[in-house]
Amino acid sequence: MSNNKNKDNVSRREFVKKAAFYGAAGVGLFGLAATPLLKRDTGDSFKDLFQKHYSKLNEAELKIILKKLEEKTKEQYGAVVQIDDDKPIKDVIFGYALNLDVCIGCRKCVHACVEENNQSRDPAIEYIRVLELDKGGFNLEHAGHKYEHEVPREGKFYMPVQCHQCENPPCVKVCPTKATWQEPDGITVVDYNWCIGCRYCQAACPYYARRFNFFKPEIKAEEVNPRQSYLGNRIRPAGVIEKCTFCIQRTRRGLMPACLEACPTGARKFGDLTDQQSSVRYILENKNVYVFKEELGTIPRFFYYFD
Repeated sequence: MSNNKNKDNVSRREFVKKAAFYGAAGVGLFGLAATPLLKRDTGDSFKDLFQKHYSKLNEAELKIILKKLEEKTKEQYGAVVQIDDDKPIKDVIFGYALNLDVCIGCRKCVHACVEENNQSRDPAIEYIRVLELDKGGFNLEHAGHKYEHEVPREGKFYMPVQCHQCENPPCVKVCPTKATWQEPDGITVVDYNWCIGCRYCQAACPYYARRFNFFKPEIKAEEVNPRQSYLGNRIRPAGVIEKCTFCIQRTRRGLMPACLEACPTGARKFGDLTDQQSSVRYILENKNVYVFKEELGTIPRFFYYFD
C-alpha cells in the first residue's frame, strides 16, 4: 500500500513540475498557471498547488486560505499564529532612508528582521546585509559582510543593503508567472503560492535582495512571530523566493519596520514619501542623498544620506 502511495506522489510531482515548466514558458498546460517546482514535500494538496493568483482571490476564498495556512503552521511548527491580508494604505508610498554617518555596523537590524519576518534559522536566511567598507570610497569589491570583530572599526563605515523597493523593479519584469509585483504603496511583494522557484528575479535584482528557500525553514515554535501577513512574513515553504517587504505586517498597521526599531543609533528613517512633513521627505530635500546604483535606472525608494 505504501509503495503505491509513494508512486502516486512521484507521479503527481512530475506532473506538477511539467505543468509549471510549460506554464512558465507560456504554453499554459490545461489552462493552468505555473506552480512551485520544489514545494512537493510540504503536504500541499493538488488543489493547493493550483491555487488562484492572489489578485484573483475573492474575500471568501482568501479567508479559507488564511485559515488553512494557520492550521498548517500549527501542524508543522507547533505555533499558533494569525495570518491577515494587510492591504496598502490609500495614497501612501513608503520610503526608507539610512544615515551612513551614524550606522555602526552592529547588525541588530539584521537580527530583528530575522525574528520579525520568520526567516529560517537553519539554514540561515537574512534579508539585510551590512557591508563594511573603507572610509573615503565605495569600493564594493573589497566590502565584507561576514565580519566578526567589534564594531565600529577604525577607518571603516557601514552600509546596510536590503530590498530597495524600486519604482522600476527589474525583478518584476522577469518573473514568468507574475508571482511578484509592485503594490500601490511602492512595496514589491511575492505570492509564494505562485512562485515556481526559477530565481530569475534573484538574478535580475542588482541589490542581491532576494533569498531562495532551498529547504523547509527551521524555526522553533517559541521563536515564530505569530503576527503574520499573507504577502509578508508568513512562513515560506521550501522552493520559493522571499524578500524584504518593509515589514508590511507592521507598516500597513501604522508601525515602524522592525529593523528601524532595533537600530541603537537612529540611523534608519521611514515614512510616507507623499507626506511633506515626513522625516524621509525632509531628508531627501535637505541632506546629501546617495542612491545606490543610480545609473541602472531602478529608481530605488531606499536612500542613503550623510549629515
